[in-house]
Amino acid sequence: MENIATPTMGPSDIERWLDRNLLSVQKPGRYTGGELNQQVKDWAKVPFRVALAFPEIYELGMSNLGLTILYDILNRQTEVLAERVYSPWTDMELAMRAARVPLYSLETKHPVSEFDLLAISLPYESLFTNALNLLDLSGIPLLVSDRVEGDPVVIAGGHSTYNPEPMADFIDAFVIGEGEDVILEMVEVIRSWRAEGVGRGQLHRRLAKIWGVYVPSLYRPHYAENGTLDHIEALAPEASLPVIKRIVSKLPEPVTNFIVPMIDITHNRIPIEIMRGCTRGCRFCQAGMITRPVRERPVEEVVGAIEAALDATGFEEVGLLSLSSSDYDEILALVRAVSDRFRDRRLNIGLPSLRIESFSVELMDLLKASSRRGGFTLAPEAATERMRKIINKPVSTAQLLETSEAIFQHGWHTIKLYFMIGHPSETIEDVQAIADLCKQVLKIGRRVMGHRARVNAGVSTFVPKPHTPFQWVPCDTLDQIEAKQRLLKRELRGPGLKFNWNDPLETMFEAWLSRGDRRMGQVIYHAWRRGAKFDGWGEHFNYQAWMEAFDYVGLDPSFYTHRERPVDETLPWDHIDAALHKRFLTEDYLWSLEGRTRVDCRERCFACGILPKFAELRRQNPGEVWECPEVRSPSRKIKSIPLLPA
Repeated sequence: MENIATPTMGPSDIERWLDRNLLSVQKPGRYTGGELNQQVKDWAKVPFRVALAFPEIYELGMSNLGLTILYDILNRQTEVLAERVYSPWTDMELAMRAARVPLYSLETKHPVSEFDLLAISLPYESLFTNALNLLDLSGIPLLVSDRVEGDPVVIAGGHSTYNPEPMADFIDAFVIGEGEDVILEMVEVIRSWRAEGVGRGQLHRRLAKIWGVYVPSLYRPHYAENGTLDHIEALAPEASLPVIKRIVSKLPEPVTNFIVPMIDITHNRIPIEIMRGCTRGCRFCQAGMITRPVRERPVEEVVGAIEAALDATGFEEVGLLSLSSSDYDEILALVRAVSDRFRDRRLNIGLPSLRIESFSVELMDLLKASSRRGGFTLAPEAATERMRKIINKPVSTAQLLETSEAIFQHGWHTIKLYFMIGHPSETIEDVQAIADLCKQVLKIGRRVMGHRARVNAGVSTFVPKPHTPFQWVPCDTLDQIEAKQRLLKRELRGPGLKFNWNDPLETMFEAWLSRGDRRMGQVIYHAWRRGAKFDGWGEHFNYQAWMEAFDYVGLDPSFYTHRERPVDETLPWDHIDAALHKRFLTEDYLWSLEGRTRVDCRERCFACGILPKFAELRRQNPGEVWECPEVRSPSRKIKSIPLLPA
C-alpha cells in the first residue's frame, strides 16, 4: 500500500483537492464537515488541539455518543479545540493515497499529524486494524517506539481496551474506564510536557500517574514455558499494578447541541444516557460488569435535555439509552413526562434494552402513543431455563411467553428475539429449544393478530470476554458453531419466521483480539499489512490475511479461543482492575457450573468490589452527594454507602 509517511499538504491544499475529487467517491458528505452545530475554533489562537477519532466510516462514528461527549467537554475549554476524524471508505482511501493526501479533520481540514493529541475510540475489537490504517493515513508512526517529540500523543479508550494488550505496541496511553474527567487531566499533562520540551519517556511517566491511565511502555510481560502469561513487570515507579479503572463521580451534563449530519447515519436521533451501569449480573455481559456502579439521571434533567436538543437539532426521535432501560427507577414517570411534554411535536421515543422480567403493561401503553409500531425486541439469550440459570438470566419460559402475548395484544406485529449459542455447558437440545421457543411465540402471535405476526430470531455466537465470570471458558469450535447454525437454519424457516446469524470466522476473530496478550500486536500488524481492515464488514473481512499473520508470527490462534483456562492462570488483563474482585468473578463462575443464580444486586450486595472503590471516590470528593444504587432495599430506596476511614 502507498504510505503517507510525511504529509506536506496544509488545509487549503486539502480543500482544493476535495473540490476537485469529492464527486468521484461515494457519499461525499462523509468528508466535508460544515454541519450544523459543529465547533470551529481559530486554529492559530488555540494553544492545544485534539483530534477525536472513531476508526470507522462517518455514519457509524457520528452515532457514537462517547466521542460526542468528549467533543463537547473539550470544546468548552477556552484553550483547547477538538475536531473529528473518521476512517474514509475504500474508494476515498485509494484516492487519498494516490494523491498523498493525509487524513484530516472535518472542521478545519488540518492534517491529523498536526494535532497535539489523537484520541481514538475503540469500543469493539473489529476497529483495531482500522486504527492502524488511520495512523498510517495520518503519517503517524504506527509503533510507539518509533514516535518522536513532534508526533501527536496517541491515546485510546473504550470497552475493548479493558484488555489493552493486543494494541499495546501502537498506543501511548490507554484510558481504562470513563473518560469525562480524565481527558482534561491528560490534556494538562501533555500541554506542560510540550512546553518543557523533554522526551516522550518523561511524558509516559507523567501520564502513568493519572488514575485510570495505562501506559504500556512502562510494563513488560513475561511468559511461562507453556506460552501462558507468567506476570507483568512494572518498569517504573509511576507504573501502578494494577491500573484501576476511572469512575466519574456523577454523569456529566447531557450533550444537547448535537451535530446534525449531512447524510443519513446509523442513528439519526437524540441520544440521552438516562442511566449508566447495570445490576443484573448476566455472566456473559462485559458491559454490565465493567460499567458498575449504576448512576441515574433525574427525570427533570432528561426532559430538559431533550427539549434543548430538539430546539438545537430538529431531530424527531430520541433514544433513552442505558444497558437496561426498564431498570431505570422512574422509567414510567420518565416516559410519561416525555410523552406529555412533547405530545404536540410527534416525538418518537426509543427505549432499547427492555427487560423481559421488569416490563409492564403500563409501560407498553405509554410507549404505544410515542413509538413506531414495528418490531419489539426481547433478549432471552438462551431458550431453556437450565441455560438461563447458567448465564444468570433467570427468566421463566412462561414469563417470556406471557410478555410476548402482551406485546402482540398491544399492537406490535413483530417480535425480535435475541439469543446466543455457545454458552458454557450448552447441548444441541438447548439449541433446538431456540427454534421451538420462536415457534411458540409465533403461534401466540398468530392467535392474537393472525398472519401479520412475525418472529425474527437473531442468534449470535458467545465469546467469553475479559472481566466477566466466563473469562476462563473456551469458545465453541468452528465445527460446533456450524453444526448449531445448520440446525437453526433448518428449523427457523417458513412463513412468519426469520433467522439471522453471524459468520463463525468472525467469532474466532473477535475471540483472538478480546482474549489475546501483547504478542497479538504483531498478528494485528501483519494482518493489516496483508490488507485486513474494516473487519466488521462481512464483505471486507479477510480471514486468510489473519491466518497468514498468525503463521508469520508463529502463534497458534486456538491458544486464544479453544483452551479452557484454569482459574489460577494469570490472564493477559489481570493488571487492569475493572473494580471487580477476581474472587467474585471466580465464585460466580463456579456458581454457574452448579446452575446457581444471583438476584439483582439492587436487592442484595454480593461484594463484587465496586463499593469500596466507590466509597473511596466519595471520600476524595467530599463536596459531592454520594449514593450507591448497588445496595437497595425491596422498596427500591437507595442506601448511602459508608465512608472509608481516612
